[in-house]
Amino acid sequence: MTALPFFVYGTLRTGGANQAVHLAGRCADVRPAVLESAVLHAGPGYPYAVPDPDPGQRITGELVTIRPGAYAAALTALDRLEDCRADGTGEYVRRRLPVRLSDGRTADAWVYLAGPAVAARLRLRPAPVASGDWFRR
Repeated sequence: MTALPFFVYGTLRTGGANQAVHLAGRCADVRPAVLESAVLHAGPGYPYAVPDPDPGQRITGELVTIRPGAYAAALTALDRLEDCRADGTGEYVRRRLPVRLSDGRTADAWVYLAGPAVAARLRLRPAPVASGDWFRR
């Protein structure tokens, strides 16, 4: 498994309800980032990212780099939190995707996207979070 940083866009962002529980003390670096070609949907208390090829769709978040000695535990904790299962049947799936940093560079990151069944339900909803920012919904 490649030790990539994580793109977080909801409760795992700085100030989010799950950040202190799952990432505190494990982070080596946190910086603003954007996931292009995806839309943000509100779930019951937390968001879902869903890929969307329409130009201009984007989600605001943070690129979180985990300290090497804490990486395995962080990955396990985040997969559990996101109900990310190896067979793809969980609430979320983890994918390697490029994200854009504030200086214009791109970096590959692990991104938790809505799992297939969840994404199908969300696509039926007419109004994703228009700002693409969970903190500005």
